[in-house]
Amino acid sequence: MRIPDIGKTIAEQINTGVIVVDLECNIVEFNRFMQVHANKSLEQVIGCSIFDVFPELPTRWFNRKLSSVSSLNSPGFCSWEQRHHLFELPHHRPITTDSHFMAQNCTFIPIEDNNKVEYVCILIEDATDVAHYQGKLNKALEELAKANRIDGLTQIFNRKHWEECLDKEFSRARRYDHDLALIMFDLDHFKRLNDNFGHQCGDKVLIETAQRVNALLRSCDLFGRYGGEEFAVILPETEVSGALDVAERIRAELEKQVFVFQDQELTVTTSVGVASIQPSDTRYENLIANTDAALYKAKALGRNQTYQYKVNHLSNAV
Repeated sequence: MRIPDIGKTIAEQINTGVIVVDLECNIVEFNRFMQVHANKSLEQVIGCSIFDVFPELPTRWFNRKLSSVSSLNSPGFCSWEQRHHLFELPHHRPITTDSHFMAQNCTFIPIEDNNKVEYVCILIEDATDVAHYQGKLNKALEELAKANRIDGLTQIFNRKHWEECLDKEFSRARRYDHDLALIMFDLDHFKRLNDNFGHQCGDKVLIETAQRVNALLRSCDLFGRYGGEEFAVILPETEVSGALDVAERIRAELEKQVFVFQDQELTVTTSVGVASIQPSDTRYENLIANTDAALYKAKALGRNQTYQYKVNHLSNAV
């Protein structure tokens, strides 16, 4: 009784691609999975260079991989996370993905003949489902991470994340003896705006305020909503004179801005406090306290002003 070629029978039945190539990269085996997904018959591929059959293969990388597997006589691996796919095989999953091609885990197995590696077997596993759902999970995690640092209304940093940034910038400024300045500003009479026009109007003003101010800042500046109608800007490596210029631009921009709500034109002014890191500051909270003091001095003296904190006294800066 003839014993069947068990290995070949299994290769034809499994839901995994099997390609065997010799050390010159010519195809010697090509299982049914590959025939179906590549839409190529055995007659079209056997004896042909794998690079002719699959011209999309990264030639140098592929040759290095085969050389390593054969010379070390040790398996190699390439996951879909390293390269989404090696072979342009269309996937047949009833899901929408970012790629028309099957995500693949590829294993390279050396095959000996007479105690010498003569062939390399390439196993191609369809990882489309895994890649797709891992991508969705990663996106969900990114959105969760964003939600933990972004204010839901204004889409700038929330207070918690903003303070974490300030803590890091404060430590860096202390370590490297860099300048660091802080701006805090508060929309004037915001409660009156909410009382007269409603919270929808107030929300609109907060959103547009954040957008207007964001457009005035550098990419390295760190803008956050400190609470309610109060905002704050961290200015790394910035002297107080530069911070005062930014603060005044913010104040002037908001003073001239017209907000439209239900066909009504509204204007809102802001009071601004500015402070820079002081030799006596030992914690970032000291910088917040100094800037906050300057802000409330601006409010106490009539609002719609920019004030700078100075040790032992507050002075009008503009």
